[in-house]
Amino acid sequence: MPSIVKILRVVADPNRLRILLLLRGEELSVAELQEILAMGQSTISTHLSQLKQAELVEDRRTGKSNLYCCPADGSPLDEILVKAKQEIPEAAPDQAAMRRVLAKRQDKMRSFFDSVAGRLDKDCVPGKSWKALAEALLRLMPPMVIADLGAGEGAFALLLAGRAKQVIAVDTSAKMIEVGREQARRHGVENVEFRLGDMEEVPIDDAHVDLVFFSQSLHHALHPERAIRQAWRILKPGGRIAILDLGKHRFEEAREIYADEWLGFSEFEMAAMLEAAGFGGVETFVVHKEPDTPHFQTLLAVGNKA
Repeated sequence: MPSIVKILRVVADPNRLRILLLLRGEELSVAELQEILAMGQSTISTHLSQLKQAELVEDRRTGKSNLYCCPADGSPLDEILVKAKQEIPEAAPDQAAMRRVLAKRQDKMRSFFDSVAGRLDKDCVPGKSWKALAEALLRLMPPMVIADLGAGEGAFALLLAGRAKQVIAVDTSAKMIEVGREQARRHGVENVEFRLGDMEEVPIDDAHVDLVFFSQSLHHALHPERAIRQAWRILKPGGRIAILDLGKHRFEEAREIYADEWLGFSEFEMAAMLEAAGFGGVETFVVHKEPDTPHFQTLLAVGNKA
């Protein structure tokens, strides 16, 4: 840990305090910080370099750029930042600008799914495996009220509908929802309800469903842990969660090709997120390995709400 004198010298600059206030709650790239703060790239990079040397921020590589954030274990400067938020006039506008930047990031992902609506099953989607889905279905106990979060065109929701009391399919893409509703009408399925919404702010009442399912959708969430906490919220006591997603991989092109926010999750990361949200009986399994490059693996994680 750098000396307190060095830390105080670094945070004495109001612009570095603005950066710290932004990075306390979100991971942001240099380009996003430029847009929020209206500063040049070299200025932002210089501030970040000094903050990194003082161990006040950390970064991780994502695609062609880095995302910066404050360390997760907190900071001795928390009290200072709370006061700085009140004293720095740009702090509130910065937060509003950050929300707009994050909305743009979500819009990019939404645009991808809008562009492939109606032909998703014809395109290659990493980790989309009927074998993996079958493995998950073996662990389910219908009939239930089921929430399918990040449902896409609703293929899995329609499959579940055959044994469920009701399926609520939620997706952020209006075009995906439209395609899903049309498929339900065409197949005469009446116990599936498609709702437009974000998996991090699920439009379902508290303690309403028996099972929450994420099928290859969690790696599109900006904050996977928030989506899992939403699953906890909408589950009835004794309800279950099942997650099918990509195992951790290094196929960076997935960010551009499939609008992926995360390059999958390790079994440890998945279990940790579930347990942090309050789920018990957490189990993880690798249920499928693709033989062709880049050899995607499909991870299944299950847990229950005590």
